[in-house]
Amino acid sequence: MNIAIVCYPTFGGSGVLATELGKALAEKGHNIHFITYQQPVRLSGFHANIFYHEVRVPEYPLFDFPPYETALASMMVDVVNNNQVDLLHVHYAIPHAAAAYMAKQILKKQGKNIPVITTLHGTDITLVGRDKTYSPVVTFSMEESDILTAVSENLKEETYKNFKINKPIEVIHNFVDITRFNKKPVDAFKKLIAPNNEKIIVHASNFRKVKRVMDVVQTFLLLTKKIPSKLLLIGDGPERSEIEAFTRSCSECHEITFLGKQEQMEDILPIADLFLLPSEYESFGLAALEAMAAEVPVISSNAGGLPEININGFSGFMSNVGDINDMSKNAIHILSSEETLKQFKINALIQASKFGIESIVPKYENLYKRVLQ
Repeated sequence: MNIAIVCYPTFGGSGVLATELGKALAEKGHNIHFITYQQPVRLSGFHANIFYHEVRVPEYPLFDFPPYETALASMMVDVVNNNQVDLLHVHYAIPHAAAAYMAKQILKKQGKNIPVITTLHGTDITLVGRDKTYSPVVTFSMEESDILTAVSENLKEETYKNFKINKPIEVIHNFVDITRFNKKPVDAFKKLIAPNNEKIIVHASNFRKVKRVMDVVQTFLLLTKKIPSKLLLIGDGPERSEIEAFTRSCSECHEITFLGKQEQMEDILPIADLFLLPSEYESFGLAALEAMAAEVPVISSNAGGLPEININGFSGFMSNVGDINDMSKNAIHILSSEETLKQFKINALIQASKFGIESIVPKYENLYKRVLQ
């Protein structure tokens, strides 16, 4: 099949999932055409049947806001016409689903019927899409998609709760390539971070308010009173400067290190002992799943789709949003005993394996075959 994938190229879950899906499909012999405004961060190296099409928006003095959606729709039409594309798979509703609808109508006028699959990822529904500025267009675009999918049961429920749509939503969970994260920890790297065998705690996100990164810091400070530990904060975003300013003024925060954006998470996660994700909402929690694939237990909130992947008392623990005392207590429980930690690490990998790439990607392939029929 020739498949066009439209996504954001950033570190967010939707862009990561879309890129990893495209790479996995390419490995199975499909031709994949990525359409976005810059090369996706997870798309590195040469792949014989992966093609990247950059959307460029001309700058004119007339425009205060460059019309990206129009340029995107035009690029979709161009890619379909010149590459025998069979279908469009757009990730994240805004603005990709609307642009895909426009492209589909243009192509229909040219005698081509191109199916559109829209995959919902989270904030396109739970935050941005609900804004009255976008809601009518998002609702219409979802209804007009040939197939609508969501990455968790929770997101499916949230979509029906917040939008008046009749379109069936199929749940295909996010996935992880276990082999990519199944690396032995590099002892020299671990010794550099924790020279005195401290426990290594990791958090990775885009540092938005919904991620509650300050809860990560506060949980860590409670934890370090009992167990010597180091905290690695990975990522960047609007909340970083505030968090960083707090840690500089905090006399107990000298064991916290900001690593910024990191593309090769598979090199960092294997040295970790625990992953913290206290988010106010996660439609799925791909960062937590990748941690578990690296045999790292997860301490998370119980918000959104997280209970679908993090099994309380098995792969880690869950707490109510904002309950840093319970999170730190659970973290201490896991880390206090090497035997307990070892068992949780084993369990984390067992749970992650349920979302292995080899079992999820065929579901998308079957979806493509069905929509083409």
